[in-house]
Amino acid sequence: MLKPLRSLNLLLMFLLELAVYAAVVLWGVSADGQWLVKVLLGVGAPVAMIAVWSLFGSPRARYPARGAGRVALEVLWFGAGAAALAAAGRPVWATVFVCLYVVNAALRLLWKQ
Repeated sequence: MLKPLRSLNLLLMFLLELAVYAAVVLWGVSADGQWLVKVLLGVGAPVAMIAVWSLFGSPRARYPARGAGRVALEVLWFGAGAAALAAAGRPVWATVFVCLYVVNAALRLLWKQ
């Protein structure tokens, strides 16, 4: 019974990771400024986030964050996603995002995922 739930929790983690990219793109293209600024933010911000996650957060990271470093990375990472949603004018989405992350993190901790 728990195995499918654990798998669903890992799927939720992956989808939340992808949602951070989408949130940052949304923030970038909805930022104030000319279209060039929006394009640069909409492309540049997710590229920076991809670099950070690939270096420290992904399962095959070059410098994997562990322990307290992993906790800090996740709080900053998913916090950035929520902040991007809020800054893009989607505070309800940001709240839902944070709630999903907290439940996901608690279950990963409980199930030692």
